[in-house]
Amino acid sequence: MERLPTVFFGHGTPMIAMWENDTTRAWRDLVESNPRPRAILCVSAHWVTRGIAVTGQAAPPTIHDFGGFPQAMHDYVYPARGDAWLAGRVADLLAPDPVVPSSAWGYDHGCWTVLMKALPNADVPLVQLSLDARRTPAQHFELGRRLRPLRDAGVLIMGSGNIVHNLGGVIRRDGVQPHAYAANFSRAIHAAILADKPQVAIDFHKLGVDAARSVPDPDHFWPLLYVLGARHDDDVVDLATNFIQYGSIDMTTVTLRAA
Repeated sequence: MERLPTVFFGHGTPMIAMWENDTTRAWRDLVESNPRPRAILCVSAHWVTRGIAVTGQAAPPTIHDFGGFPQAMHDYVYPARGDAWLAGRVADLLAPDPVVPSSAWGYDHGCWTVLMKALPNADVPLVQLSLDARRTPAQHFELGRRLRPLRDAGVLIMGSGNIVHNLGGVIRRDGVQPHAYAANFSRAIHAAILADKPQVAIDFHKLGVDAARSVPDPDHFWPLLYVLGARHDDDVVDLATNFIQYGSIDMTTVTLRAA
């Protein structure tokens, strides 16, 4: 079976669900231009737990984990089926760390606002993996490394978050210039990815004030570490939809694919 890429999607505002633009078209083109996955494993910034969990239902619900948005977004359902085989394979690969099947979660907006654009037919089985809040960045990276064999089993490993995610710095105006800290941090992480230096991303806090302001909370950054952990030495890097929205939300999508 042909090796699947691993992709980190900069998902940005939930309002992306209501838009059709260059970013959503790039997401769809990315998926359509690669081999069709047998299943998807999604690591979203919006499911943070104590311990590791996976969605375990045959038909996980769509989670509307936001407020104040158009009713159409609250009504939307992404009807992808779950995948018991994938949930079990994730548990095998991450053993001896326990992985608990969850019936209390489903597809949150970090997952479905991307996939409704990239795979609008929702016809690929889907499992979400939670972010264990107790783990260090290095441990999140290691979990991604242990999941890497899934790429050779037809599974698309996707992370969904943002390299820069500072809601306090948001200026809701199209075309606004990035804050200096956001531009500096984004460039540093991009350079590390292109040079295959994941330790820079693992130790992102060492980038000082730029890091502290770009990543005030790590949940949107952690999914990138899973994607970097799942990287192979010969992967080709593509940084698509490479821009910073509203001054402080990095919309970069990182694709790592076989040469």
